Amino acid sequence: MKISYNWLSQFIYTTKTPDEISLILTDIGLEVESLEKVQAIPGGLEGLVVGYVKTCVQHPNADRLKITQVNVGGADDIQVVCGAANVAAGQKVIVATVGTTVHPIEGDPFKINKSKIRGEVSEGMICAEDEIGLGNSHEGIMVLEETAVAGTAAQLYFKLKDDFLFEIGLTPNRADAASHLGVARDLAAFLRTHITMPDLSAFKPDHLQLPIPVEVMNDDACLRYSSLTLTGITVKESPDWLKEKLQIIGIRPINNVVDITNYVLHDLGQPLHAFNVAAITGGKVIVRNAVEGEVFVTLDGVERKLSVEDLMICNAEKPMCIAGVFGGAESGVSMSTTSVFLESACFSPVSVRKTSKRFGLKTDASFRFERGTDPEMTIYALKRAALLIKEIAGGEIASEVYDYYPNPVASFKVSLSYHHVNRLIGASIPSDTVKEIIEALNIKVLESTPEGLELEVPSYKVDVTREVDVIEEVLRIYGYNNIAIPTQIRASLSYGAKPDKESVRNHIAELLSSNAFSEILTNSLTKSVYSESPETAVRILNPLSSDLDVMRQSLLYSGLEAIVYNQNRRNADLKFYEFGKVYETNLTGFKETQRLSVFMTGSKVSAQWNHEVKDIAFYNLKAVVDAVLKRLAVAGLLETDFDSSQFNQASQYKKGDKTLVYFGMVSKGILKKLDIDQPVYYADFDWDLINKSIRKNKITYKEVSKFPAVRRDLSLLLDKAVTFSQLKQLAFRTEKNLLKEVNVFDVYEGKSLPEGKKSYAISFLLQDEEKTLTDKQIDSVMNKLIFTFGKEVEAEVRK
Repeated sequence: MKISYNWLSQFIYTTKTPDEISLILTDIGLEVESLEKVQAIPGGLEGLVVGYVKTCVQHPNADRLKITQVNVGGADDIQVVCGAANVAAGQKVIVATVGTTVHPIEGDPFKINKSKIRGEVSEGMICAEDEIGLGNSHEGIMVLEETAVAGTAAQLYFKLKDDFLFEIGLTPNRADAASHLGVARDLAAFLRTHITMPDLSAFKPDHLQLPIPVEVMNDDACLRYSSLTLTGITVKESPDWLKEKLQIIGIRPINNVVDITNYVLHDLGQPLHAFNVAAITGGKVIVRNAVEGEVFVTLDGVERKLSVEDLMICNAEKPMCIAGVFGGAESGVSMSTTSVFLESACFSPVSVRKTSKRFGLKTDASFRFERGTDPEMTIYALKRAALLIKEIAGGEIASEVYDYYPNPVASFKVSLSYHHVNRLIGASIPSDTVKEIIEALNIKVLESTPEGLELEVPSYKVDVTREVDVIEEVLRIYGYNNIAIPTQIRASLSYGAKPDKESVRNHIAELLSSNAFSEILTNSLTKSVYSESPETAVRILNPLSSDLDVMRQSLLYSGLEAIVYNQNRRNADLKFYEFGKVYETNLTGFKETQRLSVFMTGSKVSAQWNHEVKDIAFYNLKAVVDAVLKRLAVAGLLETDFDSSQFNQASQYKKGDKTLVYFGMVSKGILKKLDIDQPVYYADFDWDLINKSIRKNKITYKEVSKFPAVRRDLSLLLDKAVTFSQLKQLAFRTEKNLLKEVNVFDVYEGKSLPEGKKSYAISFLLQDEEKTLTDKQIDSVMNKLIFTFGKEVEAEVRK
């Protein structure tokens, strides 16, 4: 949101500089993201001066050029060659002298140099209004009043004043600050000064010859509707002061009536809309919901199909405007308009937001209505706009103010305890200071006691409905920086024998981070095209955009988007993990599940002089999965293949009939959808199920064995269908006491082996915790393993 320093000064007098105000606004919760010096006219007319044309004669070498002698306030006159048909001796004009940079309405800025034009010296340029950004006319040079003094800077003559623009990052709850008045209120509360409001005492109807009745058919969507009519107006270009106000904050001037409605919007925060009375067929305005499928053409010329949920401002026959969002192509104010119907309403935030999102229309009006406008401001803003239209466009107020307000919004009543203020803020603030801040915020004190206050919150503070909200308001104005940070943090620690969910999560996060993984945190909202099961997807009724219309069912796509983001910035070697929730619907409602995702892509080892680049492979991911499960001490797992359209190659670890984790290489089809051109390996842990599986695990201390471990290797010839997981389970079932680890270090399939066979080279780690193993014990264990493998899976020992 853009706020002008000069405009702000119309509401509040202060000697604070723009930089000081920037710091104050940020401290009180209106974060100033940028502050810049701006000019309503590009270049600010710098270097331009008033000149007096002493003589004007025909150029000897060009029929359309004149040679002028111009006084620009110095001792010597300058010679300027001018091609304007209306240049003449005795005129006061605007001159761009040598060295001045001119900023035209169209085209790039250019510098004035001393030059020869058809053989005659020219030491400047006599300017037309479009050449210096003052207007669009190029019919001839600007001719000033005779009272203009030669040598006067153009900035002074046109009374241009530099301004400063605050770019405020307005949070959604601060609808009350979405205007210059709203920002001025907060600033006045901090400075303990008052606001100067525009004087509307001159408002009164001139006659009652054009009353236009209004019928509101939906009280829930239209909380209040105020209106009046004006006749005899002249629609034309706005005066300079109004155009400059709008241009400073980035609003393009259109015509005087539309510019006034935009001005009041940014001035007071109340959206207005002006209708051409000639377009109000039947002489009546109806506020109703659209007919399903009804077609409406908006101001931008786009034909839109309406929904029954869209609130419309209509005449007796058809819609004229999408309420609170966008006007219609046929009912807007044009240069031929002589009478206007002026609307000032308060529409339901929910209604406006739904319509705005459905059509993808974001306007200054919808921005404010979606966050909640002040229903008590409609008539004040209406009168303000009517007086400005009379002043700038002429005409007369031709009706009484119509005001439909069936259910007045009551001010919030809140009880405030001084004890609660100090407890929540964490500092002792004097009760007199608390009361002073509350009154400075225009919150009415109904009753005051030593213990607290009974308050009435004004209607424009739509987010202040509870005691804690009032306390937040007090803290904002008191100043977050004035709350001292304690030098000590007091906390009580509890010790337990069993791991809690948070500590388990932290252990795994530390394990992954220490192995060069980066933790990511992605949005729970995602695209519906990513849904694995659209019929069970949790859909957002009022999505922020089409890219955020469902709750995610998997962490896969959000992680892949993080990979895309990094790869687009030439960061291809990535290792990510994320703890997050996924969502789906079921017969009883909604289901929320905690997951852990792991992503690996790119090179395992970067290029060095002493080794080659190695890309991450399936077994690198499997090693990470095994490390996580080992760290969690999850027992009784069965590894099997995992079939899914998400993967080209995948496995899973199951406990009983439930899958704790599945992992593998993401399918090329999914990667192609996201423009990822290198393999990505992904693991998905059911974190809720893992927590349930380890909840009975006991944390015990075990002394490091004093006796050495012994390794023995076997090379086995097996059927291709036999997995390492089967061999591992058979080994531990055969030897439960001395066998500590089983690992495969080589797999071979080739022509030298019988058809349908493969070779596994497996290592076994044996250890006795109480004594050193003898060769006899070791041989006994290995013989039992060989026998078991031969019997159960028909394995043969290769010599």
